[in-house]
Amino acid sequence: MSEDKPSTPSEARAEEAAAIRRRWITLGEVLAVVAVVISALTLWNSWSERGDSRAEKAQEEQKAGTRATRLTLTGEASSDVVALRPASADQTIQAQTIRFPAALALDPVETTGEPRIEASWFASALKRAREKAGLPDDSRGDARIPVLVETTFLADGEAHTDRALYDIGYSIEGRWLRGHSVTLRGISLVARGADQRQLDARWLRLVPKKP
Repeated sequence: MSEDKPSTPSEARAEEAAAIRRRWITLGEVLAVVAVVISALTLWNSWSERGDSRAEKAQEEQKAGTRATRLTLTGEASSDVVALRPASADQTIQAQTIRFPAALALDPVETTGEPRIEASWFASALKRAREKAGLPDDSRGDARIPVLVETTFLADGEAHTDRALYDIGYSIEGRWLRGHSVTLRGISLVARGADQRQLDARWLRLVPKKP
């Protein structure tokens, strides 16, 4: 029966060196795997950030496009005329159609190149309607008359159409021997995408029929 011979010092050193090399190989493999994982995570994070950036950019462009095609009118009053202009400097008004409540029996008014609302377009009909409704000769503060404004305008070189319900602020006062005068004060947005039915309904709320 054979017995294992004890290792010589040189053999022991050789075995220890081999074991160390094996441990280094194993550690190198682990580090290589870790490097691959880190590289993959870095690549995924970069791709994710680019995707998020593209999504945010697309969202911002969509919001900008929505803002560009949404028109809000402002008005500067000068006694019997309200000059209209878009709230955004990036929009240009081309033409407008102003429609009045059916109760006033007025035809629509069209403007081109000079957006505005004139008191002379509806003042006489308004005075008769106020008298019929039993409203006082002189208004206290600003009274309101609703109008439906359809606007063709340019935004980023493209033509768009907007339709919205606005209130025209006005005051009325009586003058001896000269009847009543209507002074325009400005406009305010009531509703977007409105129609004649909504216009007439708002008129009835603002100027109810006399009981």
